[in-house]
Amino acid sequence: MAVRQLLQRRAAAARWRRGYSSAGAAEYLHRSIVPTMHYQKSLPRKTEDLARDFEKGIGRELHEQLVAQDNQNKHTSYITGPWFDMYLKAREPVVLNFNAFMSFNPDPKSEYNDQLIRATNMTVSAIRFMKTFRAGYLEPEVFHLNPEKSDTQIFKKIIRFVPSSLSWFGAYMVNAYPLDMSQYFRLFNSTRLPKLNRDELYTDEKAKHLLVLRNGNFYVFDIIDRDGNMLKPSEIQAHLKYILTDNSPAPAFPLGYLSSENRDTWALLRKNLLDNGNEEALQKVDSAVFCLSLDDFPIKDFVHLSHTMLHGDGANRWYDKSFNLIITKDGTAGVNFEHSWGDGVAVLRFQNEVFKDSIKAPAISPQSQPVSVDSSRAVQKLDFKLNDALKAGITKAKQRFDANVEALSLNLIQFHEGGKDLLKQKKVSPDAVAQLAFQMAFLRQYNQTVATYESCSTAAFKHGRTETIRPASIHTKKCSEAFVREPSKHSTEELQKLIVECSKYHGRLTKEAAMGQGFDRHLFGLRYLALSKGVALPDFYQDQAYARLNHNIISTSTLVSPAVQLGGFGPVVSDGFGLGYQVHDDWIGCNVSSYPTRNGKEFLQCIYKSLEDIFNVLKGKKIGS
Repeated sequence: MAVRQLLQRRAAAARWRRGYSSAGAAEYLHRSIVPTMHYQKSLPRKTEDLARDFEKGIGRELHEQLVAQDNQNKHTSYITGPWFDMYLKAREPVVLNFNAFMSFNPDPKSEYNDQLIRATNMTVSAIRFMKTFRAGYLEPEVFHLNPEKSDTQIFKKIIRFVPSSLSWFGAYMVNAYPLDMSQYFRLFNSTRLPKLNRDELYTDEKAKHLLVLRNGNFYVFDIIDRDGNMLKPSEIQAHLKYILTDNSPAPAFPLGYLSSENRDTWALLRKNLLDNGNEEALQKVDSAVFCLSLDDFPIKDFVHLSHTMLHGDGANRWYDKSFNLIITKDGTAGVNFEHSWGDGVAVLRFQNEVFKDSIKAPAISPQSQPVSVDSSRAVQKLDFKLNDALKAGITKAKQRFDANVEALSLNLIQFHEGGKDLLKQKKVSPDAVAQLAFQMAFLRQYNQTVATYESCSTAAFKHGRTETIRPASIHTKKCSEAFVREPSKHSTEELQKLIVECSKYHGRLTKEAAMGQGFDRHLFGLRYLALSKGVALPDFYQDQAYARLNHNIISTSTLVSPAVQLGGFGPVVSDGFGLGYQVHDDWIGCNVSSYPTRNGKEFLQCIYKSLEDIFNVLKGKKIGS
């Protein structure tokens, strides 16, 4: 049949050619090699038409169903279930794909940056945080727009007597916005368990032990006693010293690599572990208060720091724990956290409190001596029974992990020609300027602009997670092209005006996202609802424009804190950049991750040049002449 059709098409083409020549070229404008209507059947419909059809048709129906569903579930947010599913159903390894890191600033007192001293002090402060939270003593997380009125002892004494059901409105009256803290309980005693098709979050608040990893070996000891009291700091110091001086060799098959695997692969291997007599040991790993990872090397530089905190060597981490508190040989500290249970806001609060407490009220000093206690009885080294299939699984996991890490590049810059202070003087948003620099940089490097993602917390709402700010706009495109392609054609005043326009629009987008008025999570919720009800995926979601919008080549996140030195995460797509950044009072830092398809070092150079141009223009200097 196919041969006959091919012969018929060839005959038709021959007749067409004869017709052209017999009638003479004067009869036609030209003769196309490709038939006129050849592409017609496969043309995509316009995105605008698809969006309008979606809005008036199936989209409206789905929205009404989503609102009805939301009204029936007033205890939570419409995005909570779908968002957990998005993370927990993902089958990619959590390391590099989801887990992020934030590193602590060094202790201002250099003698306290000893591994044992800092590990003890930070562990004590972490347990203090946990006990303070569980007792209901932790200061609620509140965003103060007018702190002179709301962040005062008088207001706190008044608001505590307002019934909980009305307390939010009392805070709102003085321009204060309490933030959702429902994620905080997952900080401790929590682990993401690998399961086929969808993982589970597990929390056991009754467990009293700490998990410590060193040299790929697993240790546990009770850090809370029977009465619920924390061990004395000198005892914690003694147990950690015992672990740090244990000369047990690294295991031939380090179990930590399994938590870096594809989730279905890991789920099957975990079942094998359980069937092979490791249930008790795994239960201790899963239920531990948190994971303290002690690395046996010092940090060389910021790039080495980023690699250490983002992924490490794979053997000395348990990536499924809610967080790993990592402390290296020279006392450099950081947190690597699993992302499904919560977002950076909860982790940042934890880091802020731990940093402040550990430096202002350290539990031990360089002069402190560990108490005389039999750590060999208190500390248990976990042994895992491995069969040949498990050994082969660990070997494969290590090979995959090493290959992924080998492909990852991390690069950093610090821009010291200005920061938040100068930008506020010039009445432009510091975050808008940073995002504008990223747009300019990509245009400078690749001669195009691409979909860009900026995370924005929606913790102002019950069970809020995040919304997307879309920094790439017609305003940033216009401004970027003026700076990159034709700076000499524009006066400094014109360029300043373009920056201000970008800042105003970015400010509007940020406010909309923070107040739950962004479009990304709404569209995500509608799509999830359609799929869950077995409705055919609407054409709108199958359009190329929607796919490109959600292929975030530039993915960005920022968290600034006196506790945090830098943060970062892996690219969210293979041809993208993962960009962690901080705008400080007088400097800007950027940490970029990328795979071989992108040149992160060159991208950072382009960011630096873009920041330089923006700051020069804001200072009234002419560029591009």
